[in-house]
Amino acid sequence: MNKTKLNKQFILASGSARRLDLLNQISVKPDLVLTPDINETNHYKELPLDYVRRMSIEKNKVFQSKYFNSIILTADTVVSLGRRILPKTIDLKMAEECLKLISGRRHNVLTSFTLYSPDFPLKVKTIQSTVKFKRLHSVELDYYLKSKEWEGKAGGYAIQGLAASYINFLSGSYSNVVGLPLAEIYRALLSIGYKFNND
Repeated sequence: MNKTKLNKQFILASGSARRLDLLNQISVKPDLVLTPDINETNHYKELPLDYVRRMSIEKNKVFQSKYFNSIILTADTVVSLGRRILPKTIDLKMAEECLKLISGRRHNVLTSFTLYSPDFPLKVKTIQSTVKFKRLHSVELDYYLKSKEWEGKAGGYAIQGLAASYINFLSGSYSNVVGLPLAEIYRALLSIGYKFNND
């Protein structure tokens, strides 16, 4: 399914290679891929649901004035334990702390996406998936940390990699945990008149 000439320029405003791969999976190929530069600090006592929605909208707003005639898709994903947002892990210590927190427990993965189109109201949707890790033994933890798959990942893991070995339970959208809820994205694109074909 490729775009027809009826579609406007499609922009994926995300630096995530995983999101680009996910869109390609449903044959949506952005004309332009941009990386939004915003302050991603969460507000005092801001709940994960509020934070992820705000980030998604703010990322979109960065490009709306310059690309007002385009379709713009932005998204943000967080891993949360109750009211706590786990960070995108940037070093070994942080990754180990996150993995120990989610070991043997359920946690939520929230992805909020914002879809801008010049002809329709702004669409914002947040999808939640629930994931449960097995209790990680020290050898398993060590093995995963050495893989370095955790680098830059929310909550310290990537479900599409080695971490799949440790996941006992998943409720909700798998692609949402990777970075984009594809079924909801597909429906949102249809709702703004995005045309799909097999050419």
